[in-house]
Amino acid sequence: MATSGTRTFNLDVATAIEEAYELAGLEARTAYDAVTARRSMNIMFADWSNRGIQMWEISKVELTLTEGTNEYLINASDIDILDAYIERTVNGIVTDYTLERIDRNEFVNIPNKATKSRATNYWLERLKAPVIHLYPTPENSTDKLVYYVWRTIEDSSASTNDVDIPTRFTPCLVSGLAYYLCLKKNVQKLPIMKEQYEQDLANALRYDEDRSPLRIVPKYEYI
Repeated sequence: MATSGTRTFNLDVATAIEEAYELAGLEARTAYDAVTARRSMNIMFADWSNRGIQMWEISKVELTLTEGTNEYLINASDIDILDAYIERTVNGIVTDYTLERIDRNEFVNIPNKATKSRATNYWLERLKAPVIHLYPTPENSTDKLVYYVWRTIEDSSASTNDVDIPTRFTPCLVSGLAYYLCLKKNVQKLPIMKEQYEQDLANALRYDEDRSPLRIVPKYEYI
């Protein structure tokens, strides 16, 4: 027989909840059963963000700078900045200048933060609405701040929504939600579901990474 020729399998929220209830040895009978499962799913996604970077939630952002302004808000749903650089265009030629990340202590110890020049450093103040602090302060209003940001997984707010994950995370989505449901409704099956969930999540995270080669070159100094 011929194969399907498609690679589009995915679960919507309702189907994922139904599968998780079955795996947990339970049955969703009321509207509230779906509500509590969606809430648990969103809590689980928050825990995934604490465990590591989700590659599919990395996005490129471009922000035109303003002369004399060294603080810029980013989205509250952005967890962290992974890489950042200044893009400068002179006579039609675009040049990228990498920004070095510094911590709060280093930023605080800069004596004159209002010094104007091309920015070389940034500090990310991780508030509920994160703020990027640039140093030196931008000297023009034409440079761009370009950065790659890691964002939270989109909410599962309705049963008709698709789940904001790639297919390879489907097993840990279902077993993880089943584990959370067992915490609430079926503690007898909790040890089995916990072991299954942790294994499924470890399998998914193991291959959700940048697979470029790492080369380490020794530095020689002659005295």
